[in-house]
Amino acid sequence: MNHPFNYLTLMQFCWSCCSIIGFSIRMNLRGIKVFFIALGAGLNWGTYLVILHYSKSLLLSVFLSTLLVCIYCEIVARMVHTPVSVFVTCVIIPLVPGSSLFYAMRSFLEGDRVQASHHIAYVFLIGVTIAMAIAVVSSFTLLGKRIARSAAATGDQFDVADLMDKDNEK
Repeated sequence: MNHPFNYLTLMQFCWSCCSIIGFSIRMNLRGIKVFFIALGAGLNWGTYLVILHYSKSLLLSVFLSTLLVCIYCEIVARMVHTPVSVFVTCVIIPLVPGSSLFYAMRSFLEGDRVQASHHIAYVFLIGVTIAMAIAVVSSFTLLGKRIARSAAATGDQFDVADLMDKDNEK
């Protein structure tokens, strides 16, 4: 039976972790942060492969794996007292379509504008999908913080509609 959990997936998980360890060290990150970033990158690529296997949808697999990894980054960044952007920037690197960007530039230089535009559209779609997933997680995180802060300040129960009305008054 064809399943996504085989030695190739494990090997790609390990290579994703190793490549991000090198990138993290090059970006002057030290200590436990490198471990968490490498684990997140491996998790990102592994979930991408598993979701792609079951859904057969490239954009859905990129979106869901980025969503999961951004939640992971929000949690880990608070544990190690580091800005979330440090983790997110490093962890999403395995999903960035670098080869398609290379092929687009090569096709453009060879004069094949149709193939170049195909590759550029692919790069654009993946980039926008990654950005949307990051924005969704970031928005929900900020909304949760705002709700918690408002609840702590008032000390009473409220609903989200009241919170939205307070923001619109400002």
